[in-house]
Amino acid sequence: MVSDQSVVALRPAHSMPVVAGAGAAIGVLGGMIGLGGAEFRLPLLIGLFGFAALSAVILNKAMSLVVVLVALPARLAGVPAAEVAARWPVAVNLLAGSLLGAWAGASWAVRMRSTTLYRVLAALMVLMAAALIVTHATTLDTLALPLWAQVPCGVVAGFGIGVVAAIMGVAGGELLIPTIVLLFGEDIKTAGSLSLLVSLPTMLVAFARYSRDGSFAVLGANLRFTALMAAGSVAGTVLGGLLLGVFPDLVLIPALAVILLVSAVKLARHD
Repeated sequence: MVSDQSVVALRPAHSMPVVAGAGAAIGVLGGMIGLGGAEFRLPLLIGLFGFAALSAVILNKAMSLVVVLVALPARLAGVPAAEVAARWPVAVNLLAGSLLGAWAGASWAVRMRSTTLYRVLAALMVLMAAALIVTHATTLDTLALPLWAQVPCGVVAGFGIGVVAAIMGVAGGELLIPTIVLLFGEDIKTAGSLSLLVSLPTMLVAFARYSRDGSFAVLGANLRFTALMAAGSVAGTVLGGLLLGVFPDLVLIPALAVILLVSAVKLARHD
């Protein structure tokens, strides 16, 4: 089905330094908190570069996929593969819901009217700001649920995360990491590696669903733009990782949350 957002319009030409620099800035923001920064990239694609909501989501998803593919081996190098493999039931539990959620979320996104999608994206930006504060400014303790409750909760949580990740074009680590800590009692470092293992197939499912819609043509029409910003994002993520801990969380986390909330307000007002 082709939505009312499926007409692909080429964006005005932007210089290579501007596109790569924007991607790098987003990567640094995400890298400083151990994430890819896609939630910050989305409003930039809409506000600065002028893409319509669905086009921005699809481009954001493509760039997020590149960042995750690059980050995965580096992340696994920091956590022993055997340690991550031993926790495969956690990934499978979440994937049981997230794969379905990704397909459903992408299906809903391509059917939404553009104005509705802007409002939904604004609401999800507020959710991301809340998740950022909860994850980085509070101490997360496991819920210690019995197995009979833990498994269905994991499937439901995975479904919701898959929906959000597909609609925003993000990897979903902002939601996956606290979920893994709360539901399964993993430490933050292991949760980060597990989140990438869940994110990758979840993103591929959403990407496959978007590829069936006419709006997916925006990716082919903007391959150079996408490649430049993705490269900048990867480089920025590495730099941001080196700056991890340089800025105190008491300053950094509220500042990033404010950025997300301001972006949410702007998206909500977007026509």
